[in-house]
Amino acid sequence: MLVWVASFPRSDNTLLRIALHRRYGVTSSVVYDHDGVADRLGGELIGYTERPGSLAEMRAAAGPHFVKTHRPRDEDVDDADAAICLVRDGRDALVSWARLLSEDDPASFPAVLRQRITDTDGRSSASWGTNVLSWLRPAAAHRVVLSYAELIADPAAAADRVMAVVAPGLRADPDAVVPRFEQLRQVDAGFFRRGVVGSHRDEFPPALQELFWSRPDNRAAMQLLAAFRTS
Repeated sequence: MLVWVASFPRSDNTLLRIALHRRYGVTSSVVYDHDGVADRLGGELIGYTERPGSLAEMRAAAGPHFVKTHRPRDEDVDDADAAICLVRDGRDALVSWARLLSEDDPASFPAVLRQRITDTDGRSSASWGTNVLSWLRPAAAHRVVLSYAELIADPAAAADRVMAVVAPGLRADPDAVVPRFEQLRQVDAGFFRRGVVGSHRDEFPPALQELFWSRPDNRAAMQLLAAFRTS
């Protein structure tokens, strides 16, 4: 069984993987050739493991295999695959990603942010709106949506809710301690940067916000997330 841990970059896929590892003892691999987050933070923290086989072999296995991806839902994803779809306000995610990519050259932040807004490379992450819409449309019971706000507020409870859908046969360790975002900042404050909802308000240049809203895919995805929050 294959379970995708899917999100646009900087939607806290890493915190979710940590919570799943601590609370359920599950490890996760990545769809990519290597895991840059494991390189930076250490594989033990996030529960990283090498892929034990091809995606088809993992899909055919009896037990669940969790695979992180930042790509849109594409030909690698079977319509029947379970997925945890982690979603964050696109403005917050894009600002956070551009800050991370420009951490060695802070002056390049506006240019990097512009590039991330306009990216359409589907084998990378594509645009934020395209990415989110690919995972949330059409809605499916085996693709469970988890908001960044819910995850940040209580990682253990968020992990329990999604696991009840994608891997109901696994049981949580009641004594497991799942670190909160503020604790992870002590590990790497550059990677675990702010951990707040609405970070775009004091970081997103107005002209680039106009560029963000000019994209039909971003507008559609933001409307979908607003509906999700009020449903």
